Amino acid sequence: MKPLSGGLLAMTTAAFATTAAQARSVRDVIGPSPLVAIEDEPPAKLFVDPPLPEQLAKGLVFIQYRSENLRVVPVFGAGALDVSPRIGHVHITVDDEPWHFVDATGETIIVVGLPPGPHR
Repeated sequence: MKPLSGGLLAMTTAAFATTAAQARSVRDVIGPSPLVAIEDEPPAKLFVDPPLPEQLAKGLVFIQYRSENLRVVPVFGAGALDVSPRIGHVHITVDDEPWHFVDATGETIIVVGLPPGPHR
């Protein structure tokens, strides 16, 4: 293994110093490490914003959401229930229809083709 060069070492040290000076830690922003189990894990929470008005005016439904105490990933099956930190995906229903779809990305949900008017 080669030792770090002076420039790389200075850049690495500056990056750590900058991180330490920031008010919020990485854990505050992205949550706990997925490599360490959490004892007495708090319940998962889901926060959902109303549809983005600019897109809704075009007949498109864009809904942003985020989760706490749940890492949204493309994992399915009973085995996911035993993982800590908690992992999972989001089931989405519209107007109490019998069908639903799943999001496993954690990104904005997009729904198109709905008739105009209120929906649940």
